[in-house]
Amino acid sequence: MEQIAKKTVKILIVEDSRTQAEYLRHILETEGYRVLLAENGRDALESVKSFLPTMILSDIVMPEMDGYELCKRIREDEKTRGIPVILVSQLFDPADVIRGLGCGADDFIVKPYDPDYIRARITGILEAIGQPDPEGVPFPLDISHAGKTHRIAASRLRIMRILLSTYEVAVRRNSELEEAREQLNAMNEQLHGAVDDLKESNARLEAENTERRRVEKALDEANKKLNLMASITRHDVVNQLTTQNESLEYALRLKDTDLNKAWEYVSAAAQIGTCTLNSVKFTGDYQKVGVKSPQWQDVRTLVDAAAEEKVPGNLKVKNEVPAGTEIYADPLIGKVFSNLMENSVKYGEKVTLLRVSMEKTSSGSTIICEDDGVGIPDGRKESIFTYEHGMTMGLGLFLAREILAITGITISETGTSGSGARFEIHCPEQVIRNHDPAPA
Repeated sequence: MEQIAKKTVKILIVEDSRTQAEYLRHILETEGYRVLLAENGRDALESVKSFLPTMILSDIVMPEMDGYELCKRIREDEKTRGIPVILVSQLFDPADVIRGLGCGADDFIVKPYDPDYIRARITGILEAIGQPDPEGVPFPLDISHAGKTHRIAASRLRIMRILLSTYEVAVRRNSELEEAREQLNAMNEQLHGAVDDLKESNARLEAENTERRRVEKALDEANKKLNLMASITRHDVVNQLTTQNESLEYALRLKDTDLNKAWEYVSAAAQIGTCTLNSVKFTGDYQKVGVKSPQWQDVRTLVDAAAEEKVPGNLKVKNEVPAGTEIYADPLIGKVFSNLMENSVKYGEKVTLLRVSMEKTSSGSTIICEDDGVGIPDGRKESIFTYEHGMTMGLGLFLAREILAITGITISETGTSGSGARFEIHCPEQVIRNHDPAPA
C-alpha cells in the first residue's frame, strides 16, 4: 500500500493499558496511519460515531465493555458492521478463537506485540476490504467446545483467514519455544561444564586440604620427636651418666676395703652404660622415622626379608599373607617385622614356629604375627611398647608403634601367656590393598 493511501486509513485502538496503547500507536503512526485511542468498549462506540475508523484494533479484557461485546455491537449496527475488527489477545485458549468468530472478529493480533506481525495483519485486512464474500450471508453454525455451545455466523473465508492467522501464531510460538529450548540446552551444557569445573576445583581443594593435614600431622610428629630426643639428651643421658659416675666413685672408694661391693658398683655402672648406649642409638633410629614419605610396600616381601635377616635356620617361618597384599606405611615398616621376629627368637625361649597371616575386619585388615613361645605376661602387654620399658629391654617395640602410627596403623599384643606371643597390626582400609595379578 502506498504511503499516500495509508494516510487515508484511520485506525481506532481500544486498549485500557495506556502503555500498550501508546506502543501500538507508535507502530501504526510510524507506518503512516492515522490513529485514535479509546480506553474501553463504551468509549470506543462513542468514538466510532465521530471518527468512523477504517479499522478497529481492540483488546479483549477491558472494564465497562470487553472486546467481544464491542465487536458484537459493531456488527449489529448497519453503519459500522463493515468495519474490520482485529482482537488483541493472549490466545491461551481455543475458546478465544471461537468467541472471536462468534462476535464477528476479522482477525487476531497476539500479545506480546511484534511490529512486523502487526503490519502484516493490518495489510491483509486492508487488502480484503471491499472484496465481496463469494458465499454471501453465511448461515449460523452451532459449535460445541468445553461443554458450551457457540453460534457462529462467519463465512468460510473469514474462518479460514482466522485459522491461518492463529496457525501462523502457533508456528511462530513453536519456533520461539524451539529456540528457547536450544538456548536452555546450551545453558544446561554450560551449567554442566561449570559443575564439572566446580567439582574439579573441589577435588583440587580437597587434595590440597588432605596434603595440608598430612603436613600438619608430619610437623606435629616431628615436634614430638624433637621434644622426646631433647628430653633424652637433657634428662635421661645426663641422669644416667651422673648415676654411672656415682657408682664408679663408690667402687673406687671401696676397692681397698670391700672388693666385692666395689665390683657390684662397677657392674651397676656397666648396666647404666648399656642404657646410655641404647638411648644414643635410639635417637639415631628415631630421627629417621617420618623423614621420608609413606609408600605402598609388598607385605610378603617385607616378611620374607625380616625372616631371612632375623630368624635362624632351625626355626620355621610360615608367611601366609595373601600374595599382592600391599601396605601404605613409612619406609621403615620393614624394621617392625624384623623387631617382632627378633623378639620372638630372643625372648620366646621355646619358639619353634613363627607365623604371619592376615584377617579381614569391618574397618580394614589385621596382620597377625605370632609364635609358639612363652608369650607375654598379662601385666606387660601394653608396657612393652613404652619408652621406659625400652630403656632396659630395647626400644624396638616403641619404635614399631611410632613407625606404624604415621599412617594410622596400630599394634597391640593379644597372645596368651605361656602359649606364645601374638601381635596384631590393625590397618585401616585406606592403607591396605591387594594387587594380586593372579585371577581369583
